[in-house]
Amino acid sequence: MHIHTLGNVLPDNQHQIKTWLQHLKQHADSNPMPLVPPIEALSELVKQDKELLLLSEQMFNTSQQTQSPQLSSLVIQSFDEFLVLLNAVMTQAPVYILSNDMVTDALNPAGFVGLPINALLAASITSSASHSFFSNLLVTQQFKKILNYWSVYLASEASRDVLVKDDLNQTPQVLAWLNPIVQKQIIGIACEASFDPALRDYPFEHFFECDPNDDYYYGFRSWDDFFTRKFTPSIRPIATGDDVIVNPCESAPLQVVENVELDAKFWLKGHPYSLQNMMNFDPLAEQFIGGTVYQAYLNALSYHRWHSPVSGTIKQVCIVNGSYDYTPNTSLPLLTAIATRAIIFIESDNPYIGLMCFIAVGIAEVSSCEITVAQGQHVDKGDQLGMFHCGGSTHCLIFRPQVNLSFDFHRTEPGLDATNIPACSCIAVVN
Repeated sequence: MHIHTLGNVLPDNQHQIKTWLQHLKQHADSNPMPLVPPIEALSELVKQDKELLLLSEQMFNTSQQTQSPQLSSLVIQSFDEFLVLLNAVMTQAPVYILSNDMVTDALNPAGFVGLPINALLAASITSSASHSFFSNLLVTQQFKKILNYWSVYLASEASRDVLVKDDLNQTPQVLAWLNPIVQKQIIGIACEASFDPALRDYPFEHFFECDPNDDYYYGFRSWDDFFTRKFTPSIRPIATGDDVIVNPCESAPLQVVENVELDAKFWLKGHPYSLQNMMNFDPLAEQFIGGTVYQAYLNALSYHRWHSPVSGTIKQVCIVNGSYDYTPNTSLPLLTAIATRAIIFIESDNPYIGLMCFIAVGIAEVSSCEITVAQGQHVDKGDQLGMFHCGGSTHCLIFRPQVNLSFDFHRTEPGLDATNIPACSCIAVVN
């Protein structure tokens, strides 16, 4: 699991995190419940391990905390309180929290959109002891079980209580996802990617498949169903041309790196791509030595399905159950080698592209990748390959060294401040 502010995963506004923690504590106080089995197992693990027990006590000792000013007043008092709050998340879907200045302009998304467990960890990882605790292999393994447990709730009808139009718990700054303010923010992100400001006045159902006649949930079956919502068929046309490669996701470009190595070493400063690690030591990785990696990342409000960048045949697919990283400054390139990811090799119909690889990387919360195509299947450019489920995410396209590409960044500059490029639009042309 990765804690970061990329793509509005955690807000810059400390007030928003405090508001969410207050909301969570109220929920825990008003709905007391026994610890769910995987959290109870984590509690027992800590009690039975002297080193973890000591770390769990030290990490909530205020004299040892080294929080950033952003989170300086968000101290959780004890490990037991942390477990109670984590337990409360298990029966809550994410909520949307407005900033304290109540900015609601769709051009400037102002909400905390997202990732409750990441926010809880951000308020808890306050010392060297907490970093050691959350980096422990036994703890990370148990956290995966906790996240899997939560994912079942997020896919259930019970999670739909945040898919309404009203405020939640009569708290003006805690909004449900179909509140008109939040709808405007989501539409704003979609319009920002399409570069058509005129679309901002269109309703939610113009962009996403839903049922606006359903006054409660817009036809969404669960929080996860909302998170993986589909664009309407006409909203993202597929760029044409045999030499055109399309953007597989609604995502912002991070960087293009050429002449990538098979087995690069990870240093403290700078994280090169390592093909063997990224591709989970697949023998096909050798074909990409000296090739090109394009990496992009997704906004938490964005569309989360993947589409085939080319027409071709699915040669190989696999899911790698990677580790959860708790370090605030881990780089996105490094996460392509260690996080949960889906690896899809495609043999393009265009011989000048040939074998290429798409990698979807889940980097926060449930961090789940679902592949919806199979080996041997032929896909047309723009066909769905799969989707992310609740969590932060990034993706890569990898090409062999003989493929000569010209990239189109659609009026944005690659980097952490880039804006989204529409899914299925041209991202590169084969020269």
